[in-house]
Amino acid sequence: MEFLTELAGNPERCAPSIHIAGSKGKGSVTGMLTAMLSASGFRAARYMSPHVIDIRERICLGDSYFSEEIYCNAGDELRRITEELLPAAGNPLFDTESPKTCEPTASEPTFWELLTLLFFLCARMANCDVMVVETGMGGRLDSTNVLDPLVSVITLIELEHTAILGNTLAKIAGEKAGIIKKGKPLILAKQSEEALEVFKKKAEEKNSPLFYLPEIAELSNIKITPQGTDFSLSIPHSPFFIPNSSFVIPLPGKVQAENAALAIAALKTAFPQIGIDIIRRGLSIFYIPGRFEKIINEASIKHQEGNLRAKLLRPVEVQGPFIIDGAHTPESLALCMETFCLLYGEGGILLFGCAADKDASAMAEITHLHFSKIIITTPGAFKASNPENVYEVFKNIAGHEKTLLVKDTREAVKMTMEFTCDKNYPDKILPALGTGSFYLVSEIRKIIYKDRDVC
Repeated sequence: MEFLTELAGNPERCAPSIHIAGSKGKGSVTGMLTAMLSASGFRAARYMSPHVIDIRERICLGDSYFSEEIYCNAGDELRRITEELLPAAGNPLFDTESPKTCEPTASEPTFWELLTLLFFLCARMANCDVMVVETGMGGRLDSTNVLDPLVSVITLIELEHTAILGNTLAKIAGEKAGIIKKGKPLILAKQSEEALEVFKKKAEEKNSPLFYLPEIAELSNIKITPQGTDFSLSIPHSPFFIPNSSFVIPLPGKVQAENAALAIAALKTAFPQIGIDIIRRGLSIFYIPGRFEKIINEASIKHQEGNLRAKLLRPVEVQGPFIIDGAHTPESLALCMETFCLLYGEGGILLFGCAADKDASAMAEITHLHFSKIIITTPGAFKASNPENVYEVFKNIAGHEKTLLVKDTREAVKMTMEFTCDKNYPDKILPALGTGSFYLVSEIRKIIYKDRDVC
């Protein structure tokens, strides 16, 4: 990645950056930081994953897409680098004796590396003032780790991608800690003792000021509604003093208040001049799809030109609350369930699908008691999945009476909405939750909103 960025003239240095890693919540933190910076008047480039509707969600200006001209020009530059400069520069990964074929001798740049470079090129061409960048996996070896950010942010660490990152929290934390840079502050979310010790040691080695959120921030008055989360935050003892202040985010969940506190602390560390009123305004307009998102009917859609919400087109009729959430680990699913049951109660419909490498058994244990019907389906085709195995796991834990296997996702969505109408109680509409994978969330959204512009 360093080789690629050097060939491109180091676009990763075109603007100051904030770098975010972690197992859970890093997408929300990335989105919140971008929203607050945009409200402050910054041209903030945002890089995050996965996308739910359109691949351009990964590479954004604020919460909107870059212009088509920027994507095209950056794509042309990326093509020029890969087709002309890579072999000409004597890249040791390529056989330069055959420049026309460029046969790889080791490994070619990956999709993720090229996509990351495309983001940096877009940010430079658009003259962005700041970049907010989420890691893809881990941190130490992630393609985004060519950055030298103003501040690094690490969210909660869980056991994830164990085949690549390691099978203990300490090993995974060691990979995430790779984004800590010499002399640059680290804002750290609440961690297990095992992970916390790793981060403390790495921060000390790097002479990086460590701000551990549970020790510096006081969250209070958290109120969760279907419209979002209200909370109060105070950070009394730190270089970025924040008096006790109230905030609102349009995303339900206690964990979202914690994500917001992390984002606010990072923002004030990097840009201490930004005031509380601007922070409030930014958080109030924060939006990313697939995070405890309520599917809405046509009458309530707000068409905002250029905004990601404008991609919500002509949905089918949804009778009751239908929530979609990309929770794909037991810990994140437990938090999703806590919020869902608090707002909508028990006995609804669960539409579930997960990738083959996920802990379906643990997620079945977390969910099965809270739903009257569970539909297992295929979470898209991007990652390997085995819905038959997931169905067997859920059936053995939840019982065959309320567990169904509907491999066709479109049919599964249709059946979910049919089940929300209780035949025994015609006036009662049951809530529904679609979760287990961001890829499933993406499929549900495509089916319900019938997007015309899907990549």
